[in-house]
Amino acid sequence: MRYPAHETAQRHQRIIEEASRLFRAKGVAGASIGDVMKACGLTHGGFYAHFDSKEALACASLEHAMEQTLEEVRRMASCGENRKAEFLSHYLSAAHRDHPEAGCALPAFVVDVAREPAMQHSFTSRLKALISALGDSFPWKRGRPKESQVICFTAAMVGAVILARAVDDPALSESILSSVQYELLAR
Repeated sequence: MRYPAHETAQRHQRIIEEASRLFRAKGVAGASIGDVMKACGLTHGGFYAHFDSKEALACASLEHAMEQTLEEVRRMASCGENRKAEFLSHYLSAAHRDHPEAGCALPAFVVDVAREPAMQHSFTSRLKALISALGDSFPWKRGRPKESQVICFTAAMVGAVILARAVDDPALSESILSSVQYELLAR
């Protein structure tokens, strides 16, 4: 049975959105095609009408999640004088740490990307776009290369979320988030 093009496009987008959510929560290896399709209310057999492979879905879901992160940066860029502090307060928060399925793609996908060469091109191009957006959105110190500052800022905040998610000591997890936020704002 053939479906109208708009319904097929809606299903395709729904698969990407659910995969993005599940892959951020469980990792690419931790969420099967069956899990993704079930979350969409579809059967496993319908997957290949939309994607050639799980790797193709992983790339599409990574791109979707990274676009959401870019939209958040652009939104926060209009938050006024304290926009950098507000962005960091949101990014380095317990809510972001505790809900990877709704958060930034970088800390959620980075390990998968390092192990999956097929995802690296998508990740690299989206990371460059994010670095550019951060550079354009927030104030940076004069007299130091802006790109260097933005790369350090990005690596520190992403690393902080990864570490805060990995430890089993709640006090240390909170300390990681607050310490990195303090240091990034002190720069």
